[in-house]
Amino acid sequence: MTVLDYYAQRYRHSTRQMWRDRILDGQIHLNDRPTTPETPLQRGQCLTYYRPPWEEPEVPLGFDRLDEDEDILLVGKPSGLPVLPGAGFLQHTLLFQLQREYPEIAPIHRLGRGTSGIMVWAKSPQGRSRLNQQLRSRQMLKVYRAWVGDWLDGDRLTIKQPIGKLPHPTLGSVYGATPDGRWAESQVEVLTRSPEGVLLQVRILTGRPHQIRIHLAAVGHPLLGDPLYCPGGGLNLTLNPETGTYRVPGDCGYCLHSFRLGFHHPSSGDWQSWDCPPPDPLR
Repeated sequence: MTVLDYYAQRYRHSTRQMWRDRILDGQIHLNDRPTTPETPLQRGQCLTYYRPPWEEPEVPLGFDRLDEDEDILLVGKPSGLPVLPGAGFLQHTLLFQLQREYPEIAPIHRLGRGTSGIMVWAKSPQGRSRLNQQLRSRQMLKVYRAWVGDWLDGDRLTIKQPIGKLPHPTLGSVYGATPDGRWAESQVEVLTRSPEGVLLQVRILTGRPHQIRIHLAAVGHPLLGDPLYCPGGGLNLTLNPETGTYRVPGDCGYCLHSFRLGFHHPSSGDWQSWDCPPPDPLR
């Protein structure tokens, strides 16, 4: 096996060409010396990868504060901002930005990187416990706005496509439509139709990963601009021409917005709901 074969086969988060470029750039050493992509490896040799300092991709770091008290914080997240660390993001996440002011804050639910809209965060142990309980018992109201190219299924539709893991070349697996997955339910209502697309309102009764993206794709109407999910709920496993990598759930380009969130307040028990104004074309 050559040096290039070793890295390309063992570390598939990068393409073969990317590893070749790194080797030629002197980032890979064999027995403490620069090497070549075609150098054959022998037992007992030592490979070292001198990775350059990591620079996180630029993302929109601003967010809206919608409401706050001693137990909860409601924020409006912009599309493009990751919620939690991962996939090359650490400081450029909503969690990191909030922890600078609230070190003990915790998210109650998650939104995909490309999804905008309202989220609730717990500031106290009581808030975290009681909101998580409502989430598990499906007492929390979660309503989204979604933008699709067309819609042929009437003005209302309930989707119950199971969601489970599908093979992915670099991540190992990602969630998609599969008959042996876990039960999931989305209630879809058409709001407006136009030549440019169809505006949907979607209430989710479950919170499976990427549920709305998968469900709408499963019935043949994926979100406009969704780079990953194809009609039927499967995966687009072609290489991204801009990055040379396989498409992943964190890739943006689609229009999905968390529009309304409702729950019983963890202190008073009163039912409250909040709306987060959506961006165009989801108004």
